Amino acid sequence: MNYLLGAFKPACNVLITFNDGKNRKQVPFKKENGQTVTVPLFQSQENIAGKVTIEPMQGKKIDHNGVKVELLGQIEMYFDRGNFYDFTSLVRELDVPGEIYERKTYPFEFSTVEMPYETYNGVNVRLRYVLKVTINRGYAGSIIEYQDFVVRNYSPPPSINNSIKMEVGIEDCLHIEFEYNKSKYHLKDVIIGKIYFLLVRIKIKNMDLEIRRRESTGSGTNTHVETETLAKFELMDGAPVRGESIPIRLFLSPYELTPTHRNINNKFSVKYFLNLVLVDEEDRRYFKQQEITMYRLQESS
Repeated sequence: MNYLLGAFKPACNVLITFNDGKNRKQVPFKKENGQTVTVPLFQSQENIAGKVTIEPMQGKKIDHNGVKVELLGQIEMYFDRGNFYDFTSLVRELDVPGEIYERKTYPFEFSTVEMPYETYNGVNVRLRYVLKVTINRGYAGSIIEYQDFVVRNYSPPPSINNSIKMEVGIEDCLHIEFEYNKSKYHLKDVIIGKIYFLLVRIKIKNMDLEIRRRESTGSGTNTHVETETLAKFELMDGAPVRGESIPIRLFLSPYELTPTHRNINNKFSVKYFLNLVLVDEEDRRYFKQQEITMYRLQESS
């Protein structure tokens, strides 16, 4: 019995390290098992270089048919779990077939890597970047080790950023005009605006502004749409009167937002909406939804 237990012990330890790992910014990353770890942060067009160290267990040697490291950008749909769609796939061969008797270290480098999409963990989909080391052992079963890292891509402020102005209402009952200062916001921005009441003939109890994220995955009959309310901000408590103006000032930094993702690799989209909700004294809800664009602004060091 002890012999059988020993047979399932790993033949070696595999360690993947980044050359600038100690100086590079580390960010939280949630693994498949729910555990949160810190991993290095990169952006597109950076060099990704490091070392792979293979250390056989004491008294063991590793016969192999080659060692390689791959840099993969992958999309996984949770309703198709286990199947990854690779949109980036680069490989470096580290060793030719042979034997490893003692600790061995292999340097690797991927230069100016095109990583067009951000790391994303959603309700039904995740997009991840990973280094994958494979020690090919044929019939003995390959040894595989993974090292995740996070990619964030930054955008300059848009040259054109129009305000949003709309009039909405219910005929002869309610007529309001709302205005938001911009239609595009960075993740640490502030939404500033105003609500004008032009006609009020129903008794309004309260008014909220919500930030909603809509994640769409798949296509056709396999389309899955999930909408989350990420923030709910009370604008008004009590009945407004005609001519009243309610200011809006909503800070985005406390909320876990991502940039807008539009049709990423034909697999998923992530959109954001401002949802204005009015509730009357009979608990009837009236709402108007407006799409906004989110982007990531380079943070000052």
